Amino acid sequence: MSDTNTSIEQMDIDQADLDNLLGMPGADSVITPVDESSKETTETAPNFFSSEKVDMEFMNPDSKEQTTQTTETTEASTETTETTETTSTKETEEFNSIVNEVDETSESNAGRPKLDKNGMVQLTNKLIEEGLIKPFEGEDLDNFTEKDFIELFQVNFQEREKKVAESVPGEFFNSLPRELQYATEYVAQGGTDLKGLFRTLAASEEVKSLDPETERGQEMIIKKYLQSTNFGTAEEIDEEIDTWKDLGKLEEKALKFKPKLDAIQEKSVKEQIAKQEAMKRQQEEASYAYMESVYSTLENGDLNGVKLPSKVQNMLYAGLVQPNYPSISGKNTNLFGHLIEKYQFVEPNHGLIAEALWLLADPEGYKSAQASNIKNEATQEVYRKLKTEEQHSKSSSLNNEPETKTGTKRASIARPSKDFFKR
Repeated sequence: MSDTNTSIEQMDIDQADLDNLLGMPGADSVITPVDESSKETTETAPNFFSSEKVDMEFMNPDSKEQTTQTTETTEASTETTETTETTSTKETEEFNSIVNEVDETSESNAGRPKLDKNGMVQLTNKLIEEGLIKPFEGEDLDNFTEKDFIELFQVNFQEREKKVAESVPGEFFNSLPRELQYATEYVAQGGTDLKGLFRTLAASEEVKSLDPETERGQEMIIKKYLQSTNFGTAEEIDEEIDTWKDLGKLEEKALKFKPKLDAIQEKSVKEQIAKQEAMKRQQEEASYAYMESVYSTLENGDLNGVKLPSKVQNMLYAGLVQPNYPSISGKNTNLFGHLIEKYQFVEPNHGLIAEALWLLADPEGYKSAQASNIKNEATQEVYRKLKTEEQHSKSSSLNNEPETKTGTKRASIARPSKDFFKR
């Protein structure tokens, strides 16, 4: 057999990141493409807006402040929705007003039914002039059929709904507090360590709440700033603070360090989000490289010297790159992962699983054993055929010998007599 060599560029991916990228059931190691679709993902990842509640008590010990913040966020969201609904209602009222106006005009013409062909043209032109709908590019309304008018209104209504759907999330995002905007952005990039993110956000908020007007606040600002800049040990920092206190410079130093400390904390949060963005890009690149490698391996229709029928070729590609099957891991997996899981747990066939593991762990050893087994089977088959042929030959030889005891009498002559006395 000839070997098919596939070159895959080595990428610097941590094992934990690789495990997250690959989706093997049970072991979480079967690779599935990143959803660009999306890019549509085939899996709905937990996100900030899901119904699952996230424990954020550690973010701020003052539960009353959290309640107030949540109430403000809810009110902002409600105001955004109400604004959108008001705008939609206003447009609807304008639309109905124009329709009524055209109806009244049509009624004034004796014998003309409401909104006939001319009335539809007049109505549509009026709506276009008012900016409530957009016409089809390069098409004349006079040539429209009833079906064309219906399609025009449907497309415009769909565009309006799409525009509203796109604007509401953006307006809602902008109405969120800064901390929740960071959290939303982090989740959108595929981040899952929400507790770690909120700890960072809580530390940032704690620093921002420090009051440089009080001695306690001054000491904390100076201490955190010196810690952030690796000034020295805890003892050295305390000595420095005591020195500035004796010199009456605590407030001066605190006012000087506070903006710098705020910037450091802000940078820490942004770095965490940037790290998640970089990880997502790395996963997307690894996924793309994987799909390219699978495609190049199968595109010639030859797999390790075995010719692939077109149907099998397509099945192998789809089975390796399309995550169309649910998995016990909670994520979708490809056909390969689905079959591994199926024969491990759903319809146990551990002999088949062991054979697949042998092939994956030691491809050459498995193929050698298979070839040796095939050779032995062929040798045994030849031996059986030779034995059968030999038995047939012996049987044929026995059938060709003359009969001596029974059967047809053979022709013969008399033996000469040795009795000298006989005449």
